Amino acid sequence: MSQLADYRLLSFDVYGTLVDWEGGILAAFQPTLDKAGAQFTREHLLTVYHELEREQQEKTPDMPYSQLLATIHPRWAECLGLAAPTAAESLEFGESVGKWPAFPDTVEALKRLSQHYKLVVLSNVDRASFAKTNAGSLQGFPFDLIITAQDIGSYKPDLRNFAYMLKTVKDTFGIEPAQVLQTAQSQFHDHHPAHKVGLKSVWIERPGATMGNLADTIYDWRFDTLGEMADAMERR
Repeated sequence: MSQLADYRLLSFDVYGTLVDWEGGILAAFQPTLDKAGAQFTREHLLTVYHELEREQQEKTPDMPYSQLLATIHPRWAECLGLAAPTAAESLEFGESVGKWPAFPDTVEALKRLSQHYKLVVLSNVDRASFAKTNAGSLQGFPFDLIITAQDIGSYKPDLRNFAYMLKTVKDTFGIEPAQVLQTAQSQFHDHHPAHKVGLKSVWIERPGATMGNLADTIYDWRFDTLGEMADAMERR
């Protein structure tokens, strides 16, 4: 049975795993709710949003993520029975990615894990949005490689994203797929497609998360936080 220490590289989902994707989206949408004096459960808001995002990513796989968010924003309001936001409000929503907060354990855990692994980003955002996040809540952490959906022209769970990452990792570091661990929260975006291409995976479950959940869970290791994964690695 393989151990965490047997691998050489972690391929990270960022938003949902390292960064509080759900909290960030809800905070960015709050002005729209306040304007309407509306209240919904967190689960309902996120369930509606996630379906809209999935549909839009399939429809426009080459659309940069900030633009995709701005496109979804008025549709989200419409699905909730709210008044249509202004174009400026939708643009502000789309530009909110760089303000989304990292989970409290993230940066310290990345520093610890970097002592054992190459750390690679495989994210569904655009380059500019990730750069803002990296300079902001990720405190300028120096990832070994950054790959975004904008670089590939498709969004996870498209298997092309994983094939692109694996080829780039092999070309850049000489690391084989058998030495890569997909490390992520979302079953939908990461674990299921990673399994299809033969990758082992670490599920950072982030208890309370809604988006990306599936009834059928696939993973080789599971931790509530990235900090717990770093603890387990150091115990090895």
